[in-house]
Amino acid sequence: MATSSPVDGVRALAGAAASAAGLVVENVTITPAGRRRVLRVVVDLPDDALGGVPMDAVTTVSQALSELLDSGGLMGGAPYVLEVSSPGADRPLTERRHWIRARTRLVTAVLADGRTVTGRLVSADDDGVRIDEATVPWGDLRSGRVELEFSRPEAPDDGNGTGDGNGTGDGPDDETGEI
Repeated sequence: MATSSPVDGVRALAGAAASAAGLVVENVTITPAGRRRVLRVVVDLPDDALGGVPMDAVTTVSQALSELLDSGGLMGGAPYVLEVSSPGADRPLTERRHWIRARTRLVTAVLADGRTVTGRLVSADDDGVRIDEATVPWGDLRSGRVELEFSRPEAPDDGNGTGDGNGTGDGPDDETGEI
């Protein structure tokens, strides 16, 4: 009979607490820190949601998970510190679900051939990601990141959700839509 690891146990408890708060578990780690352990749980909005993770929801998950851990024997007798957080703005976009969550944001994508493309992420679907007017197939996409915008426009400048409006020429070709 296989036994699950403490990380798997924490992930299961965190999953229940996150689900009740309308969130999903992104990652769970347990790291030794002297005589205690640090449990880091990262929660995020579901794939189909836009926006940031509400801090009151993170607090709800933290309190519920703390109660679950304290009432069970999962962590044994050793002391631990529980940290529950959201991924943050600097999380790299490495998985499909990260791209889906970043819709409408300004992103920089690193392509397989080493080029980079910066523009507004319009969509992410089975074909790949659409940055401004160009579709980048999943096979051509290596990684990406969300660019921080201090004065993010409320609506795209061209009215159809595809304009990058930055005039830098670092997005797709305006005539053909190709990268």
